[in-house]
Amino acid sequence: MNQRELFLQHLAQTSPAPLALEIVKADCCTLYDAGGKEYIDLIGGIGVANTGHRHPSVIAAIQKQLDAYLHIMVYGEFVETPQVQYAKMLTEHLPDSLNSVYFTNSGAEAVEGAMKLAKRLSGRTQMIAFNQSYHGSTQGALSLIGDEYWRNAFRPLLPGILHLSYNAFESLDEITDQTACVIAETVQAEAGILVPSKKWMLALREKCNETGTLLILDEVQAGFGRTGKLWGFDHPGIIPDILLLGKALGGGMPLGAFIADKKLMDALTENPVLGHITTFGGHPVCCAAGMAAMKALLDEGWMNTVKKKEELFKSLLTHPKIKTIRSSGLWMAVEFDSAETVRKIVDSCILNGVLTDWFLFAPECLRISPPLIISEDQVRKACAVILQACNE
Repeated sequence: MNQRELFLQHLAQTSPAPLALEIVKADCCTLYDAGGKEYIDLIGGIGVANTGHRHPSVIAAIQKQLDAYLHIMVYGEFVETPQVQYAKMLTEHLPDSLNSVYFTNSGAEAVEGAMKLAKRLSGRTQMIAFNQSYHGSTQGALSLIGDEYWRNAFRPLLPGILHLSYNAFESLDEITDQTACVIAETVQAEAGILVPSKKWMLALREKCNETGTLLILDEVQAGFGRTGKLWGFDHPGIIPDILLLGKALGGGMPLGAFIADKKLMDALTENPVLGHITTFGGHPVCCAAGMAAMKALLDEGWMNTVKKKEELFKSLLTHPKIKTIRSSGLWMAVEFDSAETVRKIVDSCILNGVLTDWFLFAPECLRISPPLIISEDQVRKACAVILQACNE
């Protein structure tokens, strides 16, 4: 049996028709399959490879940590330098109140930890999320997902969760002194890059203040320069009580985190002790990789190029079949008339060496979220392939 057949037989499948591309190498913004074919990567591992695939600094940091130690003890018990130093770096680039980091294995696990922390701190159980939101697929995170198609097959889920309209002022009236937390993406990702108004985000922050409700902002996809700023909440200028990170946090390695003020996070240390625990969260190799990736992002100035590349994409992607382009930095949803059209365009792009896909809640939109290091020449080549697919 060849690799593709073994893949289909022995790996659990999550869709009836996986792409099944056999990628044997990835470098910067290019993927290579088993036949030697090259692909310009417009997905970036769904927001993971912000500094590109296999950044030299990341590879060096991983190799250095391999020579020291791998897993040694359940997270939080030993002083492990990669965890400590990365937490320090993160908090140095966050508001003063976001000073305590709990590392997890993924963004979904960060969501789970933040939900527990909100309930523990508030003594309340009601939580508010938004329609067309995506926060992960574990049971708690799934309860928050803003689409019944994904929730329904796994009910009963967590009770006491309200799903409201995003970027709608009337939704804020539902936040009361019974609400433990509101969890919101700073930019709704899987809805097809929906950017809320600054006025609404400010009003959301104020309503949470008024009702003693914790505001949890999900930056699992928006963080680390994707929007052109280090954090998505930098655009409206608000500060969450709890911040969720993942994807690009690990520089290509699995890593998530929820971050809050230490006086809030300390609620997980007693009554009960080990209020939240993980075996592999904050794995030293992952933390070393993530810290190297963040340092590269900050030192090499890639965020400064995001706006120019965003405008280049938008100036080139003009075609009668394209209805609109919604964007937030190097993060775009190119809308067509139907999901069927998008599937055909995706297939054509892959055939011609450009990897892209669609959005969970907006299948009529083409996803563009390349590594921030994508060159302008690669932008032009990718756009030419997309336009060729439109013509076909």
